Amino acid sequence: MNNNIDMMSVNAIRILSADGVQKANSGHPGLPLGAAAMAYELWAKHMKHNPADPKWPNRDRFILSGGHGSMMLYSLLHLFGYGLTIDDLKQFRQYGSLTPGHPEYGHTTGVEATTGPLGAGMAMAVGMAIAEAHLASVFNKEGYPIVDHYTFVLGGDGCMMEGISYEAMSLAGTLGLGKLIVLYDSNKISIEGNTDIAFTENVQKRFEAFGFQTLVVEDGNNLDEIGAAIEAAKADLSRPSLIIVKTKIGYGSPKEGMASAHGEPLGEENVKALRKNLGWPSDTPFEVPEEVYEHYRELAKKNAQAEEEWNKLFERYCNEYPEMKKLWDQYHDENAAKDLINDEKFWEYDDKPNATRNISGQIINKIKDYLPNLIGGSADLAPSTKTLMKDAGDFSKDNYSGRNMHFGVRELAMAGIGNGMALHGGLRPYVSTFFVFSDYVKPMARLAALMGIPLTYVLTHDSIGVGEDGPTHEPIEQMAMLRAMPNFTVFRPADATECIAAWYYAVTSTKTPTAIVLTRQNLPQLAGSSKEALKGAYVISDSKKEVPDAIIIATGSEVQLGLGAQEELWKEGIDVRVVSMPSMDVFEQQPEEYKEKILPRNVRARVAVEALSYFGWGKYVGLDGATVTMSTFGASAPADVLFKKFGFTVENVVKTVKSVL
Repeated sequence: MNNNIDMMSVNAIRILSADGVQKANSGHPGLPLGAAAMAYELWAKHMKHNPADPKWPNRDRFILSGGHGSMMLYSLLHLFGYGLTIDDLKQFRQYGSLTPGHPEYGHTTGVEATTGPLGAGMAMAVGMAIAEAHLASVFNKEGYPIVDHYTFVLGGDGCMMEGISYEAMSLAGTLGLGKLIVLYDSNKISIEGNTDIAFTENVQKRFEAFGFQTLVVEDGNNLDEIGAAIEAAKADLSRPSLIIVKTKIGYGSPKEGMASAHGEPLGEENVKALRKNLGWPSDTPFEVPEEVYEHYRELAKKNAQAEEEWNKLFERYCNEYPEMKKLWDQYHDENAAKDLINDEKFWEYDDKPNATRNISGQIINKIKDYLPNLIGGSADLAPSTKTLMKDAGDFSKDNYSGRNMHFGVRELAMAGIGNGMALHGGLRPYVSTFFVFSDYVKPMARLAALMGIPLTYVLTHDSIGVGEDGPTHEPIEQMAMLRAMPNFTVFRPADATECIAAWYYAVTSTKTPTAIVLTRQNLPQLAGSSKEALKGAYVISDSKKEVPDAIIIATGSEVQLGLGAQEELWKEGIDVRVVSMPSMDVFEQQPEEYKEKILPRNVRARVAVEALSYFGWGKYVGLDGATVTMSTFGASAPADVLFKKFGFTVENVVKTVKSVL
């Protein structure tokens, strides 16, 4: 039954949110005012979390997919005692504060995912629910449900319009993720006005078609009704659940139900009216009665007890199953793959021409035996991207222990789900598609980079070498796009050794996502390739003279062209150094001394060779250098015809080197 302290606690969220937005003179008060009741009911009475230990492994996860409503989340974190102070709330949207405009993972304690791009939180929630289901299948024993928690995600009408939400939720229904609960803040208002101008579908019917249990709460301020719906959702473990909560944007303010409540401060007079309408006892901004704080402290204590009980259960589990404790530690050790650097078997390869996608597939099947928490798959392309793990089972509704994910033709959702799996903890996930479709992946890859999570992207069919499929399937500009992203590492390996190095970098990374870009066509194994690929660039074949006449810099399939050109130039008395640069990103992290050693400033005659866009190579070739690169889209023809047509031949590289001497 709703009581006065409950409503005061709900209104505390509203008041703090409105005050924060007003002080910043920037932000979104609408969602916090409308959704405060469901957020309070969830956090106070139904969600398992402990402010004293925000990283407790068996906590329920909460993702605010409507990240613009961040002040609601910050208010919750403050009131429950996650470490945010009133001063932090007063610094909402200010430089260096713990309360940025949208929630940022790793920046603010208690924030489970960086959100803001609408729908992203929906996909990441699905990933977290997948991680929970997989880990439960691996670790739980009879009487020991040590992995047993829910994933809650809250989003509004905007999230429901986004395609990523429907991609992700379609898969969630297919997989029967019963511990995924979606809270839909349904207020029928978007920035431009009533949602009917662009969004009239029956969301409930659509989720039913996905295989969800659907529940409707008619009054978004009725805590009892909201609580009953949450418990009904938790009780159905065979299906994920959608709870439609009908709310009023900007509730309690003179802007209630208006589009203007969405994304601008209420205004001082409207904030005063809000206080009056809610019966708030104080006119002082950011002032919350002590009885409300005491209530939240009591709620936090109850949550702490839940973790204490789990800790005791986990201790008994470890004593009874010491082998599982060892496995648990392995799953949660982010440095578990470091020793592979000196493992001879890991660095072994067949010395015969092969496509780097094939080599990558072989490496995945090596790594899976070293890292039992390696899990991943593709957007319906595993036979082509070579990402299937042998004898590892398929993750499905009937087998959550499977390690091969089948994401379906859902590249954007796949990348978001991958983020969620990585954020959950305990897993080392990878996702895969053709390189050209990284256009679909990019928004979620950007979030991964922002969050600093080590998701791996296996991107194959990397250039005009795709051939007959034509320009729609031939990536040209995508490499420049990925290289431009901060805190994102791209490898384009030239052979098996560089491919192994790329994978080693990916599975040992702790704060950076990695894309491994791979060929469809066979490449030779190069005599000079080495583990130095881990430095991003290295001399694969040096000049005979201490100071070369010119430097050829190449990546991936084009390194062999550089080596071929070197031989031809030697015949003409031109002494060239060939540098393989599988990763610009890693090379830029090296000490200046190393970079100077590889690319000495006094050698200005330089040529970059890459069957992708020329964009970005100017930094390395300078004003005096040149590139053998793509400046147009590709075409449909056999790969060898295209390479010749677009100038990717030894003869043209030789010609280009001569032109800069």
